Amino acid sequence: MTAIDELLKRNYELGNVIPGDRSSPKPSLQVAILTCMDSRIRVFEIFGLRQGEAHVLRNAGGVVTDDAIRSLALSQRKLGTREVLLVHHTNCGLELVTEDDFKDELEADTGLRPTWAVEAFKQVEQSVRGSMARLRRSPFIPHTNKIRGFVYDVHTGELREVDAADAQAA
Repeated sequence: MTAIDELLKRNYELGNVIPGDRSSPKPSLQVAILTCMDSRIRVFEIFGLRQGEAHVLRNAGGVVTDDAIRSLALSQRKLGTREVLLVHHTNCGLELVTEDDFKDELEADTGLRPTWAVEAFKQVEQSVRGSMARLRRSPFIPHTNKIRGFVYDVHTGELREVDAADAQAA
């Protein structure tokens, strides 16, 4: 059985028992959460979310990229969100690579060098600050007064807020 087959089986067995309001694409809590794709971050469980309460966006590192800004602009301008919760985490895979080394590896394998940024980092708090600052500077994000950033400890489950004042300088 493939992993996809296993997931489909679980979905069938689960049935329609997930609580929450599915009547609108507009999140009832008016919040968007941007976090890493790391499978140890169980977003719905961490925040006790129900379906329909929040937009959840994920990418490598949970960093604010052009695509994240695209999704957050749609979330705020068309679907009513007013707050952004950024969640980066300890022990992230992006701490294990460097921008140039990964691009060199891809170029060696494919003959093409990516035009996109890897967004590798060494200090997770600095990555959160940079992402908060990037969002606040974006002309496409109209609601920037309620952007908060956190580091999630994958071993303890603790959420630690990153000082928002430091994000202005990042």
